[in-house]
Amino acid sequence: MLKIAFIGMGIMGRPMAINLLKAGLALTIHSRTKSKAQEVIDAGALWADSPAQAAKDKDVVITCVTDTPDVKNVLLGKNGVIESAHSGMICVDMSTISPFETQKMGKILAEKKAVLIDAPVSGGQIGAIEAKLSIMAGGDKKSFEKVRPVFEAMGRTITYCGPSGFGQITKLANQVMVVHTIMSMAEGLAFAKQAGLNLQTTLDATVAGAAGSHSLKVLGPKVIAGDFKPTFMVDLQVKDLRLVLEYADKIGQPLPGVALIKELFSVLQAQGRGRDGTQSLYEVIRQMATKVNS
Repeated sequence: MLKIAFIGMGIMGRPMAINLLKAGLALTIHSRTKSKAQEVIDAGALWADSPAQAAKDKDVVITCVTDTPDVKNVLLGKNGVIESAHSGMICVDMSTISPFETQKMGKILAEKKAVLIDAPVSGGQIGAIEAKLSIMAGGDKKSFEKVRPVFEAMGRTITYCGPSGFGQITKLANQVMVVHTIMSMAEGLAFAKQAGLNLQTTLDATVAGAAGSHSLKVLGPKVIAGDFKPTFMVDLQVKDLRLVLEYADKIGQPLPGVALIKELFSVLQAQGRGRDGTQSLYEVIRQMATKVNS
């Protein structure tokens, strides 16, 4: 049986780790805040005091943290995974980070005969809980196949996208598409509200037609209920869109729609709502509405 370490017990990491335990896999975990890991410890995981300790003698080391600097610190920093790296170890980064930095970290780990697979996910908290994530992987194909059973415990759609960094690039393309569906949900419901329509009736009429999307199906009811708790936080969405626009600039592909949506999410951050869910974009659109004399 593969010996696995999992580092990062956030909104996504916790349910992903629990699904590995449900699959009967042995798991050692670490997170910056131990209290966030308690649910996973209670489910049967072992605790480690550092990434290096978690990775010691492990076959697979999974990371799921916030941003590029966090991954670099966990993998390559003091008390990082690299201190326990050994020949045959497969590191799997399931965070959404810079493709360029992914490739650089992969080369550094290769000096220790370890492999880095970039495998970001899509599906949000619900997908993580239900083990229905879409997993987009880049890196060595043979190593990808070795960890496929691990992916299958967490996700429903597992896709090998190409060499190192291609998982991250695919995830960035995914985010381009996703934010437009969030924008369409927010604008469509804001338009309906301003026009005096019943939002539930509008949702019922549109969700099964050509306007239907995962965002409309999942986030639309939350907007109607006034529920802006995160399944995916505004702060994380802005981070992802920053990565998208940085990469788009380097490859020479303008993305005017993404740039606009990022600015609108930034308004929520300026209002102190960075930890709200991305469905809060609806409220930014509503704030733009003007009163029209009848």
